[in-house]
Amino acid sequence: MLRALMYILPIALTIYAVIDCLNTPEDEARHLPKIAWIFIILLFWIVGPIAWFAAGKMRRAPAGGRTPSEWHRNHRNEWVAPDDNPEFLKSLRDENKKDESLLKDWEADLRRREEELKKRDQGEDGEKS
Repeated sequence: MLRALMYILPIALTIYAVIDCLNTPEDEARHLPKIAWIFIILLFWIVGPIAWFAAGKMRRAPAGGRTPSEWHRNHRNEWVAPDDNPEFLKSLRDENKKDESLLKDWEADLRRREEELKKRDQGEDGEKS
């Protein structure tokens, strides 16, 4: 059991370090380019991942309050999610108002048609008697 742990733990640490390095934006990798860090992590089994965690990645929040998910959107650092954008929320409200007015028009048209059908049915019933 202990022998298996001696192999599994370094492998798990290496895999985690490689994934962490790959997911780190290029501008947050310190001292070396990311590709160099990947080679160091993979070539030096135990020392490489420890070096990456100790010196390879910026561990503080990036400037401007950027989050990692924002980096993946072509380095835009405006809005994290659509519901953070006031313009998007305003467009939703405007669309909602349009939809509500359209629905009211449809309901009014439906009521008018129902009344016409009722009048026609009452007229036909009056002619038959």
